[in-house]
Amino acid sequence: MGSVPSTPLKSGNARPQDTAEFLIGTFVGEESFPISSDYWQKLLELPQNLHWPSHRVLQACQLFAQNNQCTRHLAKFLIHLSWCLQDCISASGAPSDVYDKAVNAVYITSVFLKHLIENAKSNDIEDLYLSLDENEPIPKDLIQDESIEDLIIHRVLSFISSVAVSPNTYLLHLELLNFMLIAMSTQLLCGPSPGPKDVNPFIDAAMVQDSSLVSLVVCKLLLNYISQPGMPFKSASYSIFYEGNQPSVLQRVGSAAANFVLLPLSYLGNSKGEYSKSPLADCSLLVLLVLIHYHKCVVSNDSKTDKSVDSATSDSLLKENTYFSDNHYCKALENAKDVEFDRIDVEGNAHSGPVVRLPFASLFDTLGMCLADEAAVLLLYSLLQGNSDFLEYVLVRTDSDTLLMPLLEALYNAPWRTPNQIYMLLIILLILSQDSSFNASIHKLILPGVPWYKERLLQQTSLGSLMVIILIRTVQYNLSKLRDVYLHTTCLATLANMAPHVHRLSSYASQRVVSLFFMLSRKYNKLVELRDNKVILGKGNSINSLSEDVSAELHIYTDFLRLVLEILNAILTYALPRNPEVVYAIMHRQEVFQPFKNHPRFNELLENIYTVLDFFNSRMDAQSMDGEWSVEKVLQVIILNCRSWRGEGMKMFTQLRFTYEQESHPEEFFIPYVWKLVLSRRVLSFNSGAINLFPVDPPMEKKENDGEVSSKSRNDELSMHGLLLDP
Repeated sequence: MGSVPSTPLKSGNARPQDTAEFLIGTFVGEESFPISSDYWQKLLELPQNLHWPSHRVLQACQLFAQNNQCTRHLAKFLIHLSWCLQDCISASGAPSDVYDKAVNAVYITSVFLKHLIENAKSNDIEDLYLSLDENEPIPKDLIQDESIEDLIIHRVLSFISSVAVSPNTYLLHLELLNFMLIAMSTQLLCGPSPGPKDVNPFIDAAMVQDSSLVSLVVCKLLLNYISQPGMPFKSASYSIFYEGNQPSVLQRVGSAAANFVLLPLSYLGNSKGEYSKSPLADCSLLVLLVLIHYHKCVVSNDSKTDKSVDSATSDSLLKENTYFSDNHYCKALENAKDVEFDRIDVEGNAHSGPVVRLPFASLFDTLGMCLADEAAVLLLYSLLQGNSDFLEYVLVRTDSDTLLMPLLEALYNAPWRTPNQIYMLLIILLILSQDSSFNASIHKLILPGVPWYKERLLQQTSLGSLMVIILIRTVQYNLSKLRDVYLHTTCLATLANMAPHVHRLSSYASQRVVSLFFMLSRKYNKLVELRDNKVILGKGNSINSLSEDVSAELHIYTDFLRLVLEILNAILTYALPRNPEVVYAIMHRQEVFQPFKNHPRFNELLENIYTVLDFFNSRMDAQSMDGEWSVEKVLQVIILNCRSWRGEGMKMFTQLRFTYEQESHPEEFFIPYVWKLVLSRRVLSFNSGAINLFPVDPPMEKKENDGEVSSKSRNDELSMHGLLLDP
C-alpha cells in the first residue's frame, strides 16, 4: 500500500487483502488509469472487512499527494462517486451492493481529500487538481463548463435531500455528511476575516445550487435533526461496523489513520466520552450550521486594482471594493414556515422560490431536549434571530420552560462553558425578553423545584424569578472571572426589558437584584479609589495612560449602576403593588444606596427609591409593635400598604427597551465559531498547524468538567457585539 505495486494479482486464488493492496496501491501510485477503466469498479467493490495500520495509511496519503497531479485520480474518483450516487438516487429500493459501492467511494475519497486539504500549502487548493487531464475524454454526463466540484456537490446534496433515511441508506447518508464537512474544511485554511482571495471550491459549489435543491437540503437536514434517527446496529447490512472481532471497512482506513483521518467510530461518542444517540442528527446539524453561516467575499465588477501598487496596498484596495454574496441556505432557514399553518401567507409576504416547511412543534421539542449541546444553542439562536415565524411560535408557546430551563441550566454552569457559548445563551434570552407577553408569562409559570440549583433550595419559584437569579449570577461570575463588558451589558439589558413586567418576584430573586447594585458599587468604588491614587502619584506618560484606562472603565461601571437603578425604578414604577418582596429587599439593604444619593448621574433615580422607602418606613413607624419585628411581620405591613400605594411623588422615566441586531458582517464571528464547534465534537480531526481561521493554543478545545474556563482563554474567543438601545 505504501508503494506502487509492480504487477496486478491475476490469480483467482488471490487473498482479498492482497487484492486490496494492489487496488489501493494503484490508486495512490504513479500510473494514471483512464476514467473508463474497469479498475475503478474493482476499487469500489473492495471487501468491507479489511484493515491497515496507521503508518501504512499515512504512507498511502503522502504518496497520493505526490502523484495526484499527474494521475488526477481524485478528480476521476469524484466522478465515479457521483455516478454511484446517481445510481442510488435513480434506483428506488436499490440492492445493498449499490449502496456499499457508494459508501466505499465516499469514504476512500474523504480520507485522501482530507489529507490533501490539511497539507495544502497555505490556501493553495490547486493542490487538489479537481480537473481531468486535457487528453482525458470528458464523461458524457459532465455538462460543458461544469466543474467536478459542482458535479459532486450537486449529486451529494441531491442524494441527501431526496433519498429517505433507512437501515440500507443510513451509513451512506452519514458518510456523505462527513464528506461535506471534509470538503468544506478548506475554510480552516483561510484567515479569520473572509477575503476575496479565499478559495473554497466545494462550499462555493454548494452556494450556487438551485434554490429548490437548497430548500430541500435545509428541510432534510432539519428533519434529520428533529427525528434523531439512531444507528441501526442490528441490521444485516451493517456488519460493516462490527462482526465479532473482525475489523470493518470504516476501521480499515478510518481508525487506522489515527489522528489525521476522520474516525467514523467516533460518531458513537462525543467530546464528553458519552454515546451519541443519533450520529446522523449530529452531523446533519453541523453541516447545516456550516452552510447557513458561510458568506463568500466577492470583488465588485467595477473594482480595478492598479498593478503598480505594492501587494499590501493592493490587498487593502481589493478588500474595500468587496461585498458578501447572498447565502440561499440562510435565506431558506429564515423563510421556513410551520407545516401546521395554511400555505397561503395571510400577511401577503411574498417569498420567491420554494419555502421550507417544518413541524415547528417537533423542532421546538427537539431543541428543548438538546440545548445542553452548544451546536443546538447556535441553531436556536439562528432560528430566533433570523426566522420571525419561529420566534413568534416560541413566544406564544405556554410551556416556555421547555426551552428556558436548559438555557438557564447551561448559564448556571457558566464556569464550564466557553465565553462564546455564554454570550450566545444570553443573546437568546435578550431576544426573547424583547416581547412583553413573554416577560409577563414567565412569571405565571411556577416551577415546583429546580434540582440543578445547588446554592439554595428553590421551591415554587416562578420561571421569571429563576431567570432573574441566573442572570444576576452570570453577572457575578463575569465580574470575577471573565470581565467581559458585553456580557454585563447583555445581562443588564435583558433584566431591563423584564423589569416593567415583573410579577411576584421571589424573595431570593428580589434580594439578588439589590445585591447586584451592591456588587457593582463595590467595583465602582475600587475604580474611583484607583483613579484618585493615579492622579496623586504623578503625571508620567504610563501613569496618564493607565489613568485613562481606569477612567474609561469607571465610566462603564457608572452606566451599569445607573442601569440597575433603572431596573429597580421600572419595577417600583410599573409593578410595585405586585412585588412586595422587592420593597422588602430595598428596605432591608437601604444603606447601599446612601453613598450615591447625591451623585449627579444617580440622584434622580434614587429620589424615586427614597420616595418608596419614605412611604413604607413611615407606615412601619406608625405601627405599634409588641416585641421585635420579624420578617413575616414586616412583609405583612408591606403587603397591606402596597394596596394603598398610588405612586405619588414618583418621577416617570422613559421605559428602556433593548433590542439585539446582528452586526453588518456576522460571518467574521460565526464562521470561526462554527468550525470550532465542528472540531470540538471530534467528528473531524484536523492538523492544528494548518488552521488559519482562528488562533489555536493547545489544548484547542475546552473540555467539560476539567475545571473553570480561565480568563486567559479569552485570547481564543471571538467577538460579536450587536446590542442596540431602542429609546
